[in-house]
Amino acid sequence: MAPLPATMKAIQISKNGGPEVLEYNDVPVPTLAAGQVLVKNHFAGVNYIDTYFRSGLYPAPTLPLTMGREASGEVVAAHDSVSRFAPGTRVAYMAGAPSAGYAEYTAVNADSVVAIPDALSSEEAAAIYLQGLTAWTFIREAGEVKPGQWTLVHAAAGGVGTLLVQMLRSVGAKIIATASTDEKLALAKKYGADYLVNSNDDIVSKVKEITGGHGVDAIFDGVGKATFDADLQMIALKGHLISFGNASGAVPPVNILQLGAKNVKLMRPVVNGYVSTRPDLERYTSELFDLVISKKVEVKIHNIYPLKDAAQAHIDLESRKTTGKLLLKL
Repeated sequence: MAPLPATMKAIQISKNGGPEVLEYNDVPVPTLAAGQVLVKNHFAGVNYIDTYFRSGLYPAPTLPLTMGREASGEVVAAHDSVSRFAPGTRVAYMAGAPSAGYAEYTAVNADSVVAIPDALSSEEAAAIYLQGLTAWTFIREAGEVKPGQWTLVHAAAGGVGTLLVQMLRSVGAKIIATASTDEKLALAKKYGADYLVNSNDDIVSKVKEITGGHGVDAIFDGVGKATFDADLQMIALKGHLISFGNASGAVPPVNILQLGAKNVKLMRPVVNGYVSTRPDLERYTSELFDLVISKKVEVKIHNIYPLKDAAQAHIDLESRKTTGKLLLKL
């Protein structure tokens, strides 16, 4: 391995705001603490959670804050206490403060790092990791989806949406997809959606017609405020309503009595809780990578930007005009 530089490029914020607050800075290369490896990042994933920390919807633990919640790359150094990953191992990881992915190097707890199989590219690993683990654990654990159940995916042409559709197809669910344009609905159809509903139409009445009045057994909603009231109307008896995003704004406080009429299970899950132990992380990551390698899930990359253009990536993501994953190339 070549000698490590003293400084690196990273995208940081020193205050909350729009994409313009993203700064392309020179910062020190991280030093390793016990249990950590140093990863030279190849690709970093761009996710809605990044925009939440940037805007202040989620409070930053410290300022300045280096951005980014996932990346792929190779291990270039390891603390003496770590023997699991040899230098040169290709890896993927989800980051959390103080670690971050919008940087040339990241110090990561070895327990949070997984090796990338030879059959998977570094681009695919970065594109699938956080959103793929999110979608797969939400289907398996939050939604407890069974073959033949009615499911609905909002924003089904987005990064998480396209993964949810493909994964729900792999478990044998009946899939209703919503999206805002015919082009996006066609994409959802390509990935396996059985029924298509334009989100500008009367979703509730169309879903009632599609399901024969049964309603939806599991709703996956990354849109938030704009769709939540409709979700409560569309959910089936004993249905699972998984609200996991705020693309249209945060869901207002909920009167818990609204859930009683149908015995609704309302959840606001976070993927980290499903992969917090090493056995769960390895199990779900292995299942996820197998879905990609076996071609049951296609990784769609919308665009790859240079690190310095992270602000444009955020603008494009928040425009809701993208289909698939946005990556930064380090």
